[in-house]
Amino acid sequence: MPTDFAKGTFPAKWIHGSKSLLDNQDPPVQVHWYNAHTVIMRENKAYNYEGAFMYLYFGKDRAILLDQGSTASPNEWPLRKVVDGVVAQWCKQNQRNPLDYELVLAFSHLHGDHYAAQNQFLDRPKTKIMGLTHEEMVGFWGMTKYPEERVEYDLGGRKLWVMGNPGHIDSEFAYYDHYTRILFTGDMFYRGRCYIGNFNMWMASMTRLIKFVDQYPVEHIVGCHIEISTKGEDYPRGTTYQPDEPPVQMDVAMLRRTYEFAKKIDKPGIYFTGDVYLCNQTRFKTTIDKNPYAY
Repeated sequence: MPTDFAKGTFPAKWIHGSKSLLDNQDPPVQVHWYNAHTVIMRENKAYNYEGAFMYLYFGKDRAILLDQGSTASPNEWPLRKVVDGVVAQWCKQNQRNPLDYELVLAFSHLHGDHYAAQNQFLDRPKTKIMGLTHEEMVGFWGMTKYPEERVEYDLGGRKLWVMGNPGHIDSEFAYYDHYTRILFTGDMFYRGRCYIGNFNMWMASMTRLIKFVDQYPVEHIVGCHIEISTKGEDYPRGTTYQPDEPPVQMDVAMLRRTYEFAKKIDKPGIYFTGDVYLCNQTRFKTTIDKNPYAY
């Protein structure tokens, strides 16, 4: 069971859609065991172009699923069935009864592509679900001084830190897992188009993240999507085939470069940092480069 820092592995390549959606043979949800107590999942882009990533962390007392993807209907996209299967597998390997093991559903921020499948779990026993308002989100963690406050959440021998991380939108969290030293930054910072709704708020969150990585070890930084090629080309909104993706994981050096670049931004616009696109107050101006696999 989780006690100290544990490394893990990412797949050489994630499922990334296909030229013909009708001929796509990938599973609805890709399941990757990062290590024995950590699972990373990705939504098949043939089902939804968002291709959302989800992170499932197991502790002695409970597991937490961070983000629930972009597709609500279980008939179209069976996230609940997949997660129940993964939980059952972990419980069998760790001599636990899945009927007595708690599952917590939380998400990074209040956009539908991060909690759409939450409804599939509403009747699931032993399940706690974060609410869909800012007040419910903050109250779920017992925060009283959002966004500056950092709270601890114990999975049982495995602790997470939950931090206010707004800027993409107002209601947003970052999550740090002590066991893997993975920092999950949602849509506030990821490999793609970092849409900045409030630049001052976003910079304040970036400053807190920089201070955090100065103080604590971070093995990887991960986000919710990949929207960029290995050559730095944009995959526009609606792209369902991304054959030349970089890894989902990022490093602290990338965060620092982005922060230093952002200090020079003084007006709305789309800026390529060399690592990511910063879309400062340009919410629907999403197409940067032409791509034949976009609608």
